[in-house]
Amino acid sequence: MPQLCAALGPLESQKEDRTLPLELRRNTPGALARREASSAFASAEPVLRKYTPDHVEGPGADTDPTQAVFPGCACTTAPCLPGTCSCLRWQENYDDHLRLRGIGAEADHAVPVFECNIMCQCSDRCRNRVVQRGLQFHLQVFQTDLKGWGLRTLEFIPKGRFVCEYAGEILGSSEAQRRIHLQTIHDSNYILAVREHVSQGQVLATFVDPTHTGNVGRFLNHSCAPNLLMVPVRIDSMVPKLALFAAKDILPGEELCYDYSGRFLNRSDGEDKDGLDNGKLRKPCYCGAKSCTAFLPYDSSLYCPG
Repeated sequence: MPQLCAALGPLESQKEDRTLPLELRRNTPGALARREASSAFASAEPVLRKYTPDHVEGPGADTDPTQAVFPGCACTTAPCLPGTCSCLRWQENYDDHLRLRGIGAEADHAVPVFECNIMCQCSDRCRNRVVQRGLQFHLQVFQTDLKGWGLRTLEFIPKGRFVCEYAGEILGSSEAQRRIHLQTIHDSNYILAVREHVSQGQVLATFVDPTHTGNVGRFLNHSCAPNLLMVPVRIDSMVPKLALFAAKDILPGEELCYDYSGRFLNRSDGEDKDGLDNGKLRKPCYCGAKSCTAFLPYDSSLYCPG
């Protein structure tokens, strides 16, 4: 299972280089619809120097996330189905309503998710093309009472539907650790480490940093009882898109949150429980859930030499 860790907090005020759309509507032909920020954000805008809907190659990255490496399927007349479509090696990923299958079953998320890609001969309307379609719901960045900036939905999202990605710079492990060590105790950490256990005990690690170059997923806060689930999804590249799906029906106005440690992970795996590691104090959790563990998940391996 992937291992996820990040720490989001209040963002500093910065008026220049404002490129983030504070309200995001579903994708339309041509470009992402944007709205002007309301006056409530005039004195304290979210810091994001460059908005990107997809991963970009950063220092130390082994793979260019924009490079297509997978061969496409040859499903020109028949629909893409397991057994006939080369992209569906294990099972169908989505149902007729574009909902992720097995959203409530831990075992199902151990199965890799591959969508049809740019080389495939199937239609753009193929049911195995979901994450690549981008935002389908109206989302809004807003200021929370205790957690700094957050992200909420302005419309109903059914369980299993794709919500957004967590996109940013793809880093090498050394660069991720270098950036972590430059942070002070007061800095917000957005670097997320994803570890996927593959064959023969090998672990495939991906490091994503949306601190300055990223997308709306950067503003997602942690919850010990999350309404989103992060799933690595591969389309064109071996670098996974970190896709967030609704773990339950989500009502308009609800804040969108996910578990920074990974929803089904053993918390003892890579997480520091002492609250202090190399001078880095764990930060308090303000999710308000009955199951709240009092502190944000913390991946001590990011502070250790590679």
